[in-house]
Amino acid sequence: MDDFLESWGEAAYTSVGFFWMALWAFILGYAVSGMIQIFVTQSRMQKTMGGKGLKSISLGTFFGFISSSCSFSALATTKSLFQKGASFVSSIAFMLASTNLVVELGIVISIFLGWQFVVGEYVGGLMLILFSWLLIKIIQPKKLIETARKNLGESKSEEESEKRFYDKIKSNESWAKVGKQYAMEWKMVWKDVTIGFTIAGIISAFVPNSFFETLFINSGPEVTEFSFLTLLEHVIIGPVAAFLTFIGSMGNIPLAALLFTKGVSFAGVMAFIFSDLVVFPVLRIKAKYYGWKMSLFILFLLFSSLIGTALGLHYGLDFLGFLPDGSGVNITEKAHFKIDYTFWLNIAFLVISGILIYFGFFKGKDVYHHKEMAPKSPLLERTLKWLAIICYGWLSGGVLTHLFYLP
Repeated sequence: MDDFLESWGEAAYTSVGFFWMALWAFILGYAVSGMIQIFVTQSRMQKTMGGKGLKSISLGTFFGFISSSCSFSALATTKSLFQKGASFVSSIAFMLASTNLVVELGIVISIFLGWQFVVGEYVGGLMLILFSWLLIKIIQPKKLIETARKNLGESKSEEESEKRFYDKIKSNESWAKVGKQYAMEWKMVWKDVTIGFTIAGIISAFVPNSFFETLFINSGPEVTEFSFLTLLEHVIIGPVAAFLTFIGSMGNIPLAALLFTKGVSFAGVMAFIFSDLVVFPVLRIKAKYYGWKMSLFILFLLFSSLIGTALGLHYGLDFLGFLPDGSGVNITEKAHFKIDYTFWLNIAFLVISGILIYFGFFKGKDVYHHKEMAPKSPLLERTLKWLAIICYGWLSGGVLTHLFYLP
């Protein structure tokens, strides 16, 4: 019983510590994301994304970057752009960019995993788009694309503010919308983040290294060289593990860091991180939009692309001598709650968070702001909500045990 209580306390303390490490990054990322989405107009995106060449793909990538958001928001925007005339390949580029080339994700990755993984995230995001483009050019799925457009039907015209950027910056109404968008970002991810960080703490305290060495063959903290077949197994198992967790990329980062410390290859961890668009809830939403044939084709497209990307990144960094060593990542052994730069950054960004909430829900309480979201499964959302509530109970009990029961 004492062993369980000790592990429980360690798991809960680690989970809360992980979140404390990343709190300022979440606030900064979602604040920047909210400002970009409010201040940068997207009214003419679809008109510049109608081609199939490098220009339209580059524009789709750029617009995806400035529209950075969670997977469900990205799915809805991608559907809208495709429905209004954007080409299929530029829509895919937009979707991949808006979920991988994001500020908040890069910051959190830098905290838990280091600069090599940040480079992997951004370079890999571009590689995902390139591989997807090549596969689409080779396969030429014209009938699937035509059927998907028919399934979507006619688009509805929407009015969008054409205020100049400078006028928007000075407008209290715009800042109220930023505050509401900031709150919406948290509303979209709080369940995933809660469950993801809780699972990371549980895994760190309860799951032995032998489990990961069985799941990811020829892995382990002492392993420094991986054969091609080993790397291939890792990049296939990584997305499968992500598929089964149902957790978005932001909640998966501490899990990715744990996988790396347990001896999983760089390629396997990157494949795990890139898998936020191949999980089942996303697959179901794409089927609702475009039909199951197109949804499964996009799954094949993304899965194949992330395998090529993860392997390419691994061998590329290895060739340059920059491949990171998992033994240098010890996130479970850090003193999470000391008075250091993380403490002061969290305090500062909590103040910023309060200011944004004030603008959104007090000073701008009469301002209307709506952003289209992909239709989530009510059953899955209720399940995730109750799992998150259970996680809060687990964390509360574990932290109290850690503070007052354990010596």
